[in-house]
Amino acid sequence: MLPGLDRFLAGSPILPDLRPLDILAEAVPPDGAASGISVTRVQGALGLQLSAAAPHAVSFPASRIFVRCDLFPEEFSIVVTLKPPSLPPKKNEYLFSVVAEGPDALLLGLRYSPARLHFLFLREDAAGAWQTRVSFRSPALMDSQWHTLVLAVSEDSFSLTMDCGIPVDITADVPFPATLSMQGARFFIGSRRRTKGLFTGLVRQLVLLPGSDAAAQLCPCRNADIVLSIPPVLQGLTGRPSDNEVLKYPYETNMKVTLGSPPPCTKVEDAQFWFDAGRKGLYLCVGSEWVSVLAAKEKLDYVEEYQSLHTNSETLGLEVFIVPEAGLFMATANRKATSAIYKWMDGKFASYQNIPTQQAQSWRQFTIGRKVFLAVANFDPNEKGQEFSVIYKWSQRKLRFTPYQRVPTHSARDWEAFEVAGEHFLAVANHREGDNHNIDSVIYKWNPRTRLFEPNQTIATCGAYDWEFFTAGPYSFLVVANAFNGTSTKVQSHLYVWLLGSFHLFQSFLTFGAADWEVFRIGDRLFLAVANSHSYDVEMQLQNDSYVINSVIYELNVSAQMFVKFQEITTCSALDWEFFSVGEDYFLVVANSFDGNTFLVNSIIYRWQGYEGFVAVHSLPTFGCRDWEAFRTAAGSYLVYSSAKEPLSRVLRLRTG
Repeated sequence: MLPGLDRFLAGSPILPDLRPLDILAEAVPPDGAASGISVTRVQGALGLQLSAAAPHAVSFPASRIFVRCDLFPEEFSIVVTLKPPSLPPKKNEYLFSVVAEGPDALLLGLRYSPARLHFLFLREDAAGAWQTRVSFRSPALMDSQWHTLVLAVSEDSFSLTMDCGIPVDITADVPFPATLSMQGARFFIGSRRRTKGLFTGLVRQLVLLPGSDAAAQLCPCRNADIVLSIPPVLQGLTGRPSDNEVLKYPYETNMKVTLGSPPPCTKVEDAQFWFDAGRKGLYLCVGSEWVSVLAAKEKLDYVEEYQSLHTNSETLGLEVFIVPEAGLFMATANRKATSAIYKWMDGKFASYQNIPTQQAQSWRQFTIGRKVFLAVANFDPNEKGQEFSVIYKWSQRKLRFTPYQRVPTHSARDWEAFEVAGEHFLAVANHREGDNHNIDSVIYKWNPRTRLFEPNQTIATCGAYDWEFFTAGPYSFLVVANAFNGTSTKVQSHLYVWLLGSFHLFQSFLTFGAADWEVFRIGDRLFLAVANSHSYDVEMQLQNDSYVINSVIYELNVSAQMFVKFQEITTCSALDWEFFSVGEDYFLVVANSFDGNTFLVNSIIYRWQGYEGFVAVHSLPTFGCRDWEAFRTAAGSYLVYSSAKEPLSRVLRLRTG
């Protein structure tokens, strides 16, 4: 809690939501009956004319609002709606002031002069007391129109926002005092207690908001009348303005405010601004393109359920991808005889195409040139006992995926597509052949002449579950998740490096039923995360049957030329990791599937916190969670997860602030 503000709010029932203090309403009687105060309508809006009133007639003691504490808050906003007068050069008028009763010392004040706004405050220390001034250039105030100003103060940071425009920020050498006493002081509206410097314009709103930047509450605002609070005397006389809006600002003629898709950017809109209210971003039309001028930093606030997607059967894998000129799609690998492809339409996934599969485990989308492919990993043989997986190709004519090539596989769990030195490859994770888990997985190479994938290299694997490809500098790597050797899940998973036309063993990791590898980068750091699913050994079945085990994150140590253990995270039969980012924050979400007793376990989102590593921030109820995918549309960011225990996948929306 800020110094002074804790005492100011002590005992208040509204601690979580700081109350705006209407300074103008405190000084003006509810019926407006005060000598020299008049209500005037200009440009359709009502304001108070104060200049004919004696200074003391529009004042009140500070103790009226500083009841629990006599210290002015260290962080606050002042919101003022005014129609400034036209002043000659070097003339100054006070919007308000706080003056000490005894020595007539100005403790605080807001002063207006031609093209400038001055914020004044008294600063004291051991060397004495002196007055400090922070000045903002504001030539737009000279246009004889209504304007709403928000002055936000926090220590040495001073920010002025006019009419919900771009704020002007100043960092001052002298910070606002943490202990500015209001004891014995008095607020004067439209003056500095003297007849000299009386405010001759109109004022409609003057509000103090402790502990907050009021611009965040007021902006963006569709109505030009930006109001936190106005005095009762201005409230019941609304009337109709002389034109379309109560307050009309010049920026309204060349600023577009929208939600969703960008507006056109043509010669007509050239040099105009567009404010995306959904993402809080400001863009400038240059030629035919919207160029980002100011983008708000996104922060993940919370996760909410967005869509329940009923699938053909339990779903073992998901793949979200884009087909150029066709849109965003998601393929589901379903346990039964039919898997599905969904298309993102009207903000939701809708059924688009069904494809026959044999207990599909996963999909992998990839491109070669302008050709779009989709490969499915089939786990079971077909009705004729034939065991193969299938590569499909997108048909521009049919706007569907059509069968392209059959590839012999053995209980395939996963495909990985990658490119090395301009050549295209597919690696299949063969899990077992009959009861034998110690078999070869195969890397296929694209033959441009035959336009088919052909076997290029075999690698011995143990119940392979997943392949992951990545690069580090000039080197290409391929890592396999080995899950079971026939007797134990405690097996080595291997990392291979591409050298002289093939992959060679580079490093081994002890894993426990490894089901997935996820590679990701944070800055110039490279990480590998393994999802360990089960610690099992035939010889120690009763003592060593555990699903709640640690999954591990490794980091590349360039000096040692190897990956070293960075962090261990306790998981419940983890089957997948998914890395994603929101704004400048990085996250990992784990698919927890089973804790040894139930499939109804929480999957966890972890946030990157530097030295602390990944820290749990969100706990998401899931049922037999198998796979996570992160994706983004023009409307926002999403996560989708599949369930291996029910025919239902769920799309979650990431709410950002």
